[in-house]
Amino acid sequence: MKKVRRTGTYAEMELRRALHARGLRYRVDASVLSDKRRGVDIAFISARVAVFVDGYFWHGCPEHASWPASNADFWRQKIETNQRRDRDTDAQLWEAGWQVLRAWEHEDPEPVATRIEDLVRAAQSRAGS
Repeated sequence: MKKVRRTGTYAEMELRRALHARGLRYRVDASVLSDKRRGVDIAFISARVAVFVDGYFWHGCPEHASWPASNADFWRQKIETNQRRDRDTDAQLWEAGWQVLRAWEHEDPEPVATRIEDLVRAAQSRAGS
């Protein structure tokens, strides 16, 4: 499991390329909360937009997740704990004034990039008003 990437996954890189092509600049694996272990995959600091690209297995995608037959109780508990932590992280970010967008690794990066761009541009226009 140590070889599983935490950041820089294929899905994340594709989304980052799409965002960069739109002229958006961001920080990667940014620590924006006091808990440094809860890094944001893609962060737009000034716009206060946090983006997470969640993997099927680790975050329990309702469409594509698979549940291991071996040591099933351990893995179910692990994935459910990850899901609770995700919800708690989202809540902490919202309370701190951030907008949170979560995308699954199977989502087409272009529509996800459009949703992100809309959030970032709206935040930038509010800040400029």
